[in-house]
Amino acid sequence: MKNIKVLVATHKKYKMPEDKLYLPIHVGAEGKEDLGYQKDNEGENISIKNPYYCELTGLYWAWKNLKADYIGLCHYRRYFTMSKKQYKTEEEKFQNVLTYEQADKLLDNIDILLTKKRKYYIESLYSHYKHTMHIETLDLAGEIIKEKYPKYYKEYENLKKRTWGHMFNMFIMKKEEFDKYCEWMFSILFELEKRIDYKKYDSFHARFFGRVSERLLDVYILTNSLEYKEVRVIDMQNINWWKKGTSFLRAKFLGKKYDKSF
Repeated sequence: MKNIKVLVATHKKYKMPEDKLYLPIHVGAEGKEDLGYQKDNEGENISIKNPYYCELTGLYWAWKNLKADYIGLCHYRRYFTMSKKQYKTEEEKFQNVLTYEQADKLLDNIDILLTKKRKYYIESLYSHYKHTMHIETLDLAGEIIKEKYPKYYKEYENLKKRTWGHMFNMFIMKKEEFDKYCEWMFSILFELEKRIDYKKYDSFHARFFGRVSERLLDVYILTNSLEYKEVRVIDMQNINWWKKGTSFLRAKFLGKKYDKSF
């Protein structure tokens, strides 16, 4: 049997799946009250960077400290699911998150599980970021990729054309590939941290390291021609699509960048 561990990143106490697949992890645990979950400030860690790196502090902890055959990441309000149904209650949703048995079977002939592609249709990944966030953060990441990892630069440039992406920093990867990905991704982000005054942004936009990494995931996977399977995502909390849609249109046409998550 495969040893598969999927981190559930959370910054607060919340209902968690009982399946053995999941390992709840308190991200940004440094200096905070103990929630009773695995903390990201144990062993080698970057927990103190959580206000800027978001769930990536949990990912870094796993990279440096967790022993497993496969390592994955999801969020306390967002999980993988094999179900096609739309559920109304949180209880129904928790009953239908991806199980260990399902993950074990899916990973029999593949090394990576990703979310279903999010399609933007009228936007590229790059233009969507430009309209909703501060584009200089993504541009500078591109410059670093061009300098440090030039073979990845073509796929980075494709962000300006590609209208879909595997979002949310959610995946399950074989440990060998996970280690390579983390080495590549964190080296870019740490260099980005050196080159930009990230503290000049408000608390929402200062979390751009996590958002930049969302775009880097496909850059890594596509450059290396890695095979993957896609799995649906289930949101524990209902999304206000009207509010999300109108906020996007204001960003695109009126230049009003996002000021909170949806």
